[in-house]
Amino acid sequence: MDSQRINELLQPFFTDDASSGLLSEQRSRTEPAALRREQLQQLSSYLDLLLRWNSRVNLTAVRQPEEIVTRHFGESLFAARRLFASGAQTNTAQRVIDFGSGAGFPGLPIKIWVPEIELILIESNQKKTTFLREVIRTLNLRSTAVFGGRAEDFDSRAATVTLRAVERFEESVRVAERLAVSGGRLALLIGESQIKSAREVVAGFKWMDPIRIPESLNRVLLVGTAEP
Repeated sequence: MDSQRINELLQPFFTDDASSGLLSEQRSRTEPAALRREQLQQLSSYLDLLLRWNSRVNLTAVRQPEEIVTRHFGESLFAARRLFASGAQTNTAQRVIDFGSGAGFPGLPIKIWVPEIELILIESNQKKTTFLREVIRTLNLRSTAVFGGRAEDFDSRAATVTLRAVERFEESVRVAERLAVSGGRLALLIGESQIKSAREVVAGFKWMDPIRIPESLNRVLLVGTAEP
């Protein structure tokens, strides 16, 4: 798919009326959200790889290219903009862990949005880890690594931990909680029905109001901050 079409499909996730949901420390600086040419080229290459690999390896149940862009790329970039308000030259050179990364969502689109972060993708499925490493190599994503094992065995922490579409949700949220540093953030891309469970399971976090994701009936971004 060409970059122009990808850009068109992603526009609902970059609307200005969503600026009130920005979660960056620089809330007052809501510069216009736009993907640069090189970012769109990276997304196009990523999509091509995903489609090619998905014909052999079950990376995602979504098969239509345009639906992949809106459901996976769009949702991930929606979260990226709210976690990191500026997609260009941010001074937030922090570590991000994407737990249960699967085909790389939301971690890899977040990295494309804000290249300065150090990104660690945790994925135990070996075929998927091979795919993730191929995307990293093809897109030349620096400071990006894959941990091909169980998150319980990962011995480092991050300022931001993301979680999306995992099995055994409550158990996974507890593990994700332990991956966040004191004062760090846990960003969950979940259904509305999971909000109450997340807040009850992770009681030591201060939760913001959920932000509804465009083009979805019941998907939200829920962000909590670990209390010191």
